[in-house]
Amino acid sequence: MSDKPKVTIKSAVFVGSAVERAGYPGESLPEVAFAGRSNVGKSSLINCLLGTKKLVRTSRTPGRTQTINFFRINDAFFFVDLPGYGYAKVPAAVRARWGPMMETYLKERRTLRAVVQILDFRHPPTPDDLALWNWLQATGVLTLPVLTKADKVKKSLRSKNLAQAAAALALTSCDLIVFSAVTREGRDLLWDRLMPLVVPSAETPV
Repeated sequence: MSDKPKVTIKSAVFVGSAVERAGYPGESLPEVAFAGRSNVGKSSLINCLLGTKKLVRTSRTPGRTQTINFFRINDAFFFVDLPGYGYAKVPAAVRARWGPMMETYLKERRTLRAVVQILDFRHPPTPDDLALWNWLQATGVLTLPVLTKADKVKKSLRSKNLAQAAAALALTSCDLIVFSAVTREGRDLLWDRLMPLVVPSAETPV
């Protein structure tokens, strides 16, 4: 499979971080936010979508992302990297700040088109995963569930893990995207679901 993303990425620029509304970029371009438990592979997924290895810093230390980070793609839309959740070793004061910071963004950001919620394909959704999923559903935020680290799941376990995740989220298996930043499985499918949200017309070049 080619290393080039299905969508031509002409530019991908980090434009800033925020912990409150005053730090958000001016509202004009559509945004897709990425959320997931710490160490679930969120940064690797974003980099894979963009065909780069270094725009979003990956770390072996969970909980490193502690702000809302905005990346302008092709001067057409934003990818928004939200803080990872569920990592107990992050200082309590920082964890206490994450909830209100994320809730404010997710509920009030008018340019938000969808949230990509990233879950670990190796394990059933955690209570934290389900809490965020259920909150997003109740709030009415369009959510695309992605099961990442697929390259680490044995073929004999894929169907079982997929069915388990679908049942936990009250979805069908077809609603889930199985993804690997290593093999790039699922990258084109995820772009297929993202493009109508961030590009006004299929005829609009990106």
